[in-house]
Amino acid sequence: MRATVIINPIAGPGRSRTIDACIALARTTMGNHGYDADVRVTSAPGDAREYAADALRAGTDLVVAWGGDGTINGAGAAVVGSAVSLGIVPAGSGNGLARDLGLPLQPAEALAVAATGATRVIDAGEVNGSLFFNVAGVGLDARIAGRLAVAGARRGLAGYVQATTAELLRYRAQAYSICIGGGGASEILHETALFIAIANSRQYGVGAQIAPHARLDDGRLELVVVRRQSVMRLIGRLPALFRGTLREGDGLVMRGTTDVQIASDQPVSFHVDGEPGDDAKTLQIRIHPHALSVRVNG
Repeated sequence: MRATVIINPIAGPGRSRTIDACIALARTTMGNHGYDADVRVTSAPGDAREYAADALRAGTDLVVAWGGDGTINGAGAAVVGSAVSLGIVPAGSGNGLARDLGLPLQPAEALAVAATGATRVIDAGEVNGSLFFNVAGVGLDARIAGRLAVAGARRGLAGYVQATTAELLRYRAQAYSICIGGGGASEILHETALFIAIANSRQYGVGAQIAPHARLDDGRLELVVVRRQSVMRLIGRLPALFRGTLREGDGLVMRGTTDVQIASDQPVSFHVDGEPGDDAKTLQIRIHPHALSVRVNG
């Protein structure tokens, strides 16, 4: 059997292994489970998707993404809709998708799950043609993602807090028209929001559950609108965010949907799995049920 392991050498707040040690661990662990592993190391944002697409054309049996949600997004976007499963070795700042899947955070254990685990089929979301598997975001959420995506940006929870603080001091809420249900809209909202999260999984990462009701394989997305409010009120929500007990009301709107349109008079910033997208005045968002096969604990 053949596997392609795609490693992002700069993912996460820091590595305890050199890249050579990561390559050796990938080859040894996959080899111990009967795989001949081709290991590719990324050097640019689009590499994960390109390497995964190359692997599919070459007839690989398994693609493994070793990195954060952005690396997983790139590899997953190439694998989606195929018969090839995606293994995940979480090495990002938050590892939201891996945590929601219940995957181990230690590389050797995660590689073993990729090689021997069960297959679970999950949904994929789409924003203006860009796929996501964890969470997409609009507004403040996207501005923060843009800061973290810059080369040399501080990683990990400390980096996220730093970027969030910087944007909170300057960002202004934006007016949006939100059509839930798309063309045959069942509900239209007019909201002035700090940000809008569109969640396939429950959490951003590090335990922060923005959409406690989201399920990876239920054929729906969870829309979370955070209305304009004070910084102190946002800080007051942090315990509920990390407990997974956020609820609608008092500045929050939550809806489950299969498709939604978000529009504004001004260009809308968005991200997919932490990767910034191209600003547009209208965003078309929809779910692709049962789109991606991933390896999980058996």
